[in-house]
Amino acid sequence: MTQTERTGSAFAADAERTLDELQQTLQVELDPELLLLALTHRSFAYENGGIPTNERLEFLGDSILGQAVTVKLFRDHPDLDEGELAKRRASLVSSAALAEVGRAIGLGRFIRLGRGETLTGGADKPSILADTVEAIIGAVYLDRGGDEATALVLRLVGPLMADVTRFGAAMDPKTSLQEIAARLSAPAPVYTVTESGPDHNKHFVATVSVGDLAVASGDGSSKKQAEMAAALEAWTELSAAHRRAGR
Repeated sequence: MTQTERTGSAFAADAERTLDELQQTLQVELDPELLLLALTHRSFAYENGGIPTNERLEFLGDSILGQAVTVKLFRDHPDLDEGELAKRRASLVSSAALAEVGRAIGLGRFIRLGRGETLTGGADKPSILADTVEAIIGAVYLDRGGDEATALVLRLVGPLMADVTRFGAAMDPKTSLQEIAARLSAPAPVYTVTESGPDHNKHFVATVSVGDLAVASGDGSSKKQAEMAAALEAWTELSAAHRRAGR
């Protein structure tokens, strides 16, 4: 075997071990090629000759995620009306919530990113983490079926469902962020917003800072939507730190 062949074999073995580690964390065994596809961000695909990305799997996983969470909430909370159920579902399937799930399982280090995204911290970006979680759910559905995919969703989202404070934050994230900042004796949140795109299709990106405790961003089709997304991400970050500190 040549040196090149040995190097290639070692690389393949390392990649396989990495996928095995992720599958152990997910508690599900998947076809390696399908899992690798679920981890392939469009930036990586672009830099590697336009190979397939995880976006189609993300589309599928989003649907499976929504259905699993909806059924779980419906069965567990017969006392809640449609409006409250919808609010809770929205908080559990949001990008901020899924990014928290991704961080909890250490997903960022497995995602295949292009050089630019890697250098700008793409492995910890809420949108990339959330999209990859959805893509993995889609991959599990295709490879293992609906029951396995639903079980995965409930394992991943279960801890969030148990945190009732999350549901209030999702409904009014800016107020919730102000409240937790006050509890931590931190400065009031400060927002900055940038916009891009033509008048008929504006895209807004908001960044919020809470002193030196948190900096988070969010995007949306309006300034309000972007600020709310950023506030929810910052609230999630501060809440996690608040719980770890036992306050």
